[in-house]
Amino acid sequence: MGRLRRSRTHKAQRDVHRASRTRAKTRDLDQIQLIDLDPKNRAKLEAQPINYEKPGLAQHYCVECAKYYETDAALQSHWRSKVHKRRLKQLREPAYTIEESERAAGLGREDRRPTAVASSEIMVDAV
Repeated sequence: MGRLRRSRTHKAQRDVHRASRTRAKTRDLDQIQLIDLDPKNRAKLEAQPINYEKPGLAQHYCVECAKYYETDAALQSHWRSKVHKRRLKQLREPAYTIEESERAAGLGREDRRPTAVASSEIMVDAV
């Protein structure tokens, strides 16, 4: 008989399931780009009224990451972190649009007309 595999080897699966729960869902990048980063909405998000349900009474909010922090020191530390800088880099790219998703699925418009270069090459080969 061979050795038995040790038990409790599925910790990573547990973490993936916990992260995909609805209550753990964060805002998507396209939502942040199109809605939150608008100057009017950004000003509202940065100066929210006191809310006892949110961490830090909703006074320390990172707009780019869509996340509340307990203290101002925690928010300042977050701004210097690699996670925040990575999010800023992701937000510099254009937002994912419906047209782009349709093109990826093969529903976009195709241009099947032959180019002028291709037709001139055919004429040279025929002569």
